[in-house]
Amino acid sequence: MDPLSQGFLTSLLLGTVVAGVPLLLAGLGEQLSEKTGVLNIGLEGMMLTGAYAGFYIAWQTGSLWLGLTGGAIAGLAVAVLMGICCVWLRLNQIVIGIAITLGAEGATALLHYLQFSRTYPRLGRTDTLLLPGLADIPFIGPIFFNQPAIVYLAILLTGLLSWLYRQTHLGLSLQAAGDKPESLDAAGVDVLWTRTLGVLSAGLLAGLGGAFMSQIGAGIFVPFMTQGNGFIGIVLAMLARGKPWWVLAGALLFGGCLSITTALQVLGVNVPTDAIQMLPYIAVMLVLIIFGRRAKLPAALATAYVRGAR
Repeated sequence: MDPLSQGFLTSLLLGTVVAGVPLLLAGLGEQLSEKTGVLNIGLEGMMLTGAYAGFYIAWQTGSLWLGLTGGAIAGLAVAVLMGICCVWLRLNQIVIGIAITLGAEGATALLHYLQFSRTYPRLGRTDTLLLPGLADIPFIGPIFFNQPAIVYLAILLTGLLSWLYRQTHLGLSLQAAGDKPESLDAAGVDVLWTRTLGVLSAGLLAGLGGAFMSQIGAGIFVPFMTQGNGFIGIVLAMLARGKPWWVLAGALLFGGCLSITTALQVLGVNVPTDAIQMLPYIAVMLVLIIFGRRAKLPAALATAYVRGAR
């Protein structure tokens, strides 16, 4: 392989991982929420809140892990609002989700302006964790096995959730809350608290994904920087048919589309940036056209649960 082609593939694969992890975390969170019957349209807002909070805390403390934790907690805090409004007050999930996203966009842009004015400070380089042996594999080893520790944790989380859904009572309860909430209620499990758990988990993972994006992916916070990643996460969750590994596969696919701009620059291809930035959304539409009919959604998705109602 000639050096130019190798540089292109290296840039593309590295970019795929960096862009794919936030999508993976957001998609896994949305999958949890949807399993319990809550369509979390506010995922974009939770990611953006996590991105700002994570960046600000990391910038103040110099700690990556404090920043990631702060971003996750910020996303969780927004999810509390979503849970109260949609699960307990039974308000329209789509309307509340849109309001949360718009509110988060305005709030983070304002906070960034008040804190940094028109400057955009950058964080330092993120340390990576090299996996001995695996990192020695020619070409792919240094790309996939010399990443920040959070990348490996995100993949482990994918396997953990896959096991949880198939092998535990909690996984069955989460599924029942979205498919047959009245049956779950009859079995003595609180439907509202189960749904709340799904929503809060989605917020925590979306906030963590946003913090990853601003701290590791970009090293900078820019208002509106999520640019629809939360909505792509929703699509991933819907098309994955309840299987976390399919969320991972979709995240890598769309992550590759998001990173292709940088890879093409390595080849010296002069393509308008706006045209390249359209690729992820074109890919989303193509995937929806091809696989949309196979999507398996919970029967009670986006439907408020009222005990005894028919």
